[in-house]
Amino acid sequence: MDMNTIIQEPMSHRDPAGKGGRSVDPASILSVLEWLSGDECHSVDEAGLVAGLGRRLRQIGLPVDRLTLHLMTLHPEILGRTVAWAPSEPVEIHDREHGMKMAFAASALRKVMESREPMIVDADDQMWPWQHIDVFEGRGLVQLVIAPLCNIDGPVSAAVFATKRSSGFTLSEIHVIERILPALRNSCEIRVLRQAELSLLDTYIGPMTAQRILAGRIRQGEIETMEAALLLCDLRGFTELSNRLADEKVLELLNAYFDIVVPAITSQGGEVLKFMGDAVLAFFPSSDATMASEQALAATDQILDDLAKLELGGVRIGASVALHYGKVSYGNIGSGRRLDFTVIGSDVNLLSRIQTACGALGKSVLMSDAFRLRAGTKNIVSTKLHHLKGFKDPIELFTLAERGGSAG
Repeated sequence: MDMNTIIQEPMSHRDPAGKGGRSVDPASILSVLEWLSGDECHSVDEAGLVAGLGRRLRQIGLPVDRLTLHLMTLHPEILGRTVAWAPSEPVEIHDREHGMKMAFAASALRKVMESREPMIVDADDQMWPWQHIDVFEGRGLVQLVIAPLCNIDGPVSAAVFATKRSSGFTLSEIHVIERILPALRNSCEIRVLRQAELSLLDTYIGPMTAQRILAGRIRQGEIETMEAALLLCDLRGFTELSNRLADEKVLELLNAYFDIVVPAITSQGGEVLKFMGDAVLAFFPSSDATMASEQALAATDQILDDLAKLELGGVRIGASVALHYGKVSYGNIGSGRRLDFTVIGSDVNLLSRIQTACGALGKSVLMSDAFRLRAGTKNIVSTKLHHLKGFKDPIELFTLAERGGSAG
């Protein structure tokens, strides 16, 4: 990256002597480069990276009063992350939601990220403002050196070196920044890729499954048997809604429904395993069966309570929830290079049949005796024995007393 083309004419007021300022010892620059590519830097997170680099730049004589990394990522809710350092201050971390993009519009920072070209901007620059950005605002900064951090592909990130010195950065200091940028870009790219990897895996398959994949358990047939509380939540009347409403309205309702169901499950320690149309299959793994069952029941209460308050354009929706505790086989099934993590077993089949019985019996919650014994609540009542498809013997199902008569 060559900054010479953007620093030619403004340098007179930054370097009155016209000599580019005092040169930084090459050995000092090398020490920074070695740190950026070494094991210590590799082991720290974004906060450790920006703090370590900021301190080292000041130690070799650069007047860096604010150092920020603006790391773009792939995430359904987060556009990117800003990590900001200043001497003798704790590192700030700001996750930027996708709507925040407009806050950076027409700014020098946005210009650099879109053009992939570096910029040097002063505090009085009217064309490319930056002082309104939260990590720079009210700090008395005089000048920013903004450099793009271009990955091989994907969104462009940026690094900003800011100073309060009235004359700004000298030519020699800018050249030091230029020297370290490739190493900084590589270090940031590793972190961006790590974050994107974790975010995408968590988003599409859940954190527990993501950990298994990252641990190398990715071969067909690798199965782990575990006990867990199981939850299957189904949106009632979805077919009728789909036939009656426009597709856009159905999608809005589905997203509102999932925005209630999924957080309720994950907040109680559960993991969503699959979206099956309008149904959500989740499990609550725990070495404590009572705790896992209580978590599943608490998630159920939250789901039904929140759905009861939901109304979109005059349309209300409800759900029915099946609960069971049992043994499942969890792992990879599929073919060769196209695999899926799932749970299988007779207890999963029973859960599905309990869900079907919710509609037939008009109950919003049904649970097995195995779940009831572990749930630890006195508000559970029997609905008697029922014949469930695929199971030879009748099975006793239970419901919550306060919800016993209503599936609607």
